[in-house]
Amino acid sequence: MKNTQTVTVLVLVAAGSQYEQKELNGISHFLEHMFFKGTKKRPRPLDVAESLDKVGGSYNAFTGDEFTGYWAKTDARHQALALDWVSDIFLNSRMPTEEIERERGVIIEEMHMYLDTPMIYIEDVWKELLYNDQPAGRPTIGHKENILNFKRKDLLNYLRDYYTAAKTVVVLAGNIDEKESLKKAKDCFQGVRTKTPINKKKIFEKQAKPQSLIRYKQTDQTHLALGVRGYNLFQKEKYAQTLLAVILGGNMSSRLFNKIRGERGLAYYIHTNAESFSDAGYLTSQAGVPHKNVAEVVSLILEEYSKIKEQGVSEEELQKAKDYLKGTTVLNMESSSAQASFYGSQAVLLEQMLSLKEKFAKIDKIKKKDIAAAAATIFKPEKLNLALIGPHNSRSKINNLLKI
Repeated sequence: MKNTQTVTVLVLVAAGSQYEQKELNGISHFLEHMFFKGTKKRPRPLDVAESLDKVGGSYNAFTGDEFTGYWAKTDARHQALALDWVSDIFLNSRMPTEEIERERGVIIEEMHMYLDTPMIYIEDVWKELLYNDQPAGRPTIGHKENILNFKRKDLLNYLRDYYTAAKTVVVLAGNIDEKESLKKAKDCFQGVRTKTPINKKKIFEKQAKPQSLIRYKQTDQTHLALGVRGYNLFQKEKYAQTLLAVILGGNMSSRLFNKIRGERGLAYYIHTNAESFSDAGYLTSQAGVPHKNVAEVVSLILEEYSKIKEQGVSEEELQKAKDYLKGTTVLNMESSSAQASFYGSQAVLLEQMLSLKEKFAKIDKIKKKDIAAAAATIFKPEKLNLALIGPHNSRSKINNLLKI
C-alpha cells in the first residue's frame, strides 16, 4: 500500500472460544491477556507497553469465536520493531504466576463491564440461546468460576496444544517491501510450534420451534436480539444473507431503521447483522426499546422478515445494498490494519483467499431470486429466536410473539 505511511503486523491463530472444553471456557481470552505480561526481552508489562508507546504505535489483541489475534501498527519506518514486538509476545511470553493472579481481577472487571453494557451483552445471550451448552454458546470471556481457578499449567497446556504453526497466520500490510518483509517475518516467527493441531468440535444445530431466552435485569430499556439460523462461511448463500442484513437493518435508509426509528421513534439503535462461522451462521436484528413496546417492536421486525420473504426486493433496493456493502468495504480498506484483517481472517478460516475484486464479483452475482431463496429458507417459524435483557419475567408471553 504505497498510499499509506503505516504498517500493520497481525498474527492470527485458530484458537478461540469455540475450541474450549466447558471447564476451560474463557482460557483463550485469559491467555490473550497474559501475552502482555512480559517476555525475556521485555521482562515487565511496562516494558511490553513502552516498546511501541515510544514510537506512537497502536497495539492490542482480541479473542473471537474461532481465532485470536495480536497486532501492532506503526509508522512504516518502525516495521522491524512491530515485527519483533508481535513475534516476541506471541512466542516468548513468560506468564509469571504473580501476573496471572493479578490478571484475574482485571478480567472479572472486564466481565462486569460487559454485563453492565447490555447493548454488547445481548450478543452473548443470543449465542447462548442458539447453541446452548456447546462451546459456541458460551461467552468468550468465560465464567467467573473458571477465571478464578485457571492455573499457570492450564494456560501453558492450552498454548502448547493450540498455538501451532498449522493454525497460525502472520500478515503484514501497508507500506512494505514484500520480499524483504517476508524474509523478516520468517526470521521472527521461526520458533512457532509444529505439533499436530487440534480441531474444534463441529457446532450441532437442531431447532423444531421458536425459542426465547430472557436475562432479567433492571435496565432503562429492553435490549433484544431477534433473528434466525443461517449460512456458514463455506455456503455460497452467505452473500445473499449479508445483503439481506443490509437491506433489513444495515444503514440509516434500511427497512427496519426507517420503520422503527424513523417512523415510530421506538429505538435509538436498530441494526441487522449477518454472522458466519466455519460451520454455522445466523442473521439477527438488535435494538434497544422501551419496556412497554417490546411486543410492538418484535412484531414490526417480524413483519419485515415476512414481507421480504413473501414479496422479495426490488432491483433498485438490491443494487443499493450491493453498492453500500462495496462502498463501506472500500472505505474501511484505506487503512493497513483493515487490509491485514481482511486477508488474515480469510487465511486462517477459509480454504482460499479472495481479493477485494473477487469478493465484489461474488456480491455482484447475487440476483433477486437468490435473495428470495435465502429469505424463504431462513425466515421460517421454527428458526425464530429472541433474546432479551430487561425487567421481564414471562417467557410464555414472549414466545407467543414469535410468529411469522
